[in-house]
Amino acid sequence: MTKLSFQLYSARNFQPYSAIFEKLGKAGYQEVEGFGGIYADLDDAGLNSLRAELDKNGLVMASGHFSPDFLDGEVKKSLNIAKLLGMDSIYAPHLAAEQRPTDGAGWLAFGKRLQEMSKPYKDAGYEFGWHNHDFEFVKLADGSLPIERIFEGAPDISWEADIAWVVRGGADPFAWIEKLGSRITSAHVKDIAPAGENKNEDGWADVGHGTLDWANLVAALKGTKTKHYVVEHDNPADVDRLITRSIASFKTY
Repeated sequence: MTKLSFQLYSARNFQPYSAIFEKLGKAGYQEVEGFGGIYADLDDAGLNSLRAELDKNGLVMASGHFSPDFLDGEVKKSLNIAKLLGMDSIYAPHLAAEQRPTDGAGWLAFGKRLQEMSKPYKDAGYEFGWHNHDFEFVKLADGSLPIERIFEGAPDISWEADIAWVVRGGADPFAWIEKLGSRITSAHVKDIAPAGENKNEDGWADVGHGTLDWANLVAALKGTKTKHYVVEHDNPADVDRLITRSIASFKTY
């Protein structure tokens, strides 16, 4: 079976993480994906303690999210975090609304920034890529899409494809898996509730309990270089339910 990872951002409201690690290990997860809020402010002792907690529960933090500004401004620290936690993949995950370019030229320039940003990380042996949300699939005035301009400007980075955000952006995930499949090295496995449901969870759902065709999506992703399948839910009401139901569903794909 493909190893299943869990994006720890999903559990930010259900502390402590030590309890989450225990739940994930018992449920059968083998990997987790970190984010800046977990490790950006930790010193080496804190990072080693976090690594020990993961080890104790049979988990590896195989991938991590770091903000573009952190990756740019804290190269040495980012590399140290990735090394001490045992990562193999680094992804820039998001741009705040006020930082987003408004035209194709701006997104192309951002792509070039990512290309340049990736060099020390790729030189150190890490996979380096961009993780999407929905805004990359909203058409610009020139008819292009930000996702196209980003990867045009960054020909050598990979893509962590957040499939549910592709759908929320109004795009066809199968078409994009086909179009950019050679770039995909990781995928976020999340689900979207039927219209009008799960409003208290921002319309998201546990994997296999929403509207996405995950059986066929996983089949399509197996034709790419995806090495990490990462369960995520941006606002779960019940983290135990998310953890257990999502891995149960994924095992059937």
